[in-house]
Amino acid sequence: MSNYFSYLPDFEYVSRYPGAKISDYAPVKNFFKKGYLRDDIFKDVTVFTKYKIEGDDRPDNIAQKLYKDPNLDWIVLLSNNIINIQTEWPLTQYNYDNFLIDKYGNYEALNAVHHYESKEIKDSTGVIVFPKGMTVDQNFSFIFTDLGTGKTVKRTPGMPITNHQYEDRLQDNKRNIFILKEEYISVAIDDLKEIMEYKKGSTQYMSRTLKRGENIRLYS
Repeated sequence: MSNYFSYLPDFEYVSRYPGAKISDYAPVKNFFKKGYLRDDIFKDVTVFTKYKIEGDDRPDNIAQKLYKDPNLDWIVLLSNNIINIQTEWPLTQYNYDNFLIDKYGNYEALNAVHHYESKEIKDSTGVIVFPKGMTVDQNFSFIFTDLGTGKTVKRTPGMPITNHQYEDRLQDNKRNIFILKEEYISVAIDDLKEIMEYKKGSTQYMSRTLKRGENIRLYS
């Protein structure tokens, strides 16, 4: 199956090649055209399945594994509205290690406290009176009346989260993605073809797959 870039329409721009005439044009791909999943698909959770990225998996690896076609990597990205794979996709272990070194410099800084989070607090009856995962101050304390004993209780639920733990969480969160179910792939491809077509009405319009001009809004 064709890759994403094969669906991009062409744009003829005035040639800047040496010796070109002013009337000469050079065709290029219109990278300002952006594909997307239409709203009724993107917002329907029933057409997606949850998936956890493993190891150094790339979008093309996942597309091969799930769709038997690495060229459908764009489906994986559009399903998660990922535009910049450099920042929105989990780093490889090698790149992640280098990122940590560049950002923190040494082991001591990497393991310094980034912030404090609350631990879950329950009373003697098992009722949760304070949730876990809340950002709190280092010396934060919580006072409540235990419904089981009737006593006033004071707890200090704050626990330190290191820079390393914080960065690990960010990377791990990026590993939880959604995958468009295989039976909807043909619909997504048909939609992409329609999205990429030029519409009549522009002076630069030449065909559904070609525009020409010196000054143009390429994404129109």
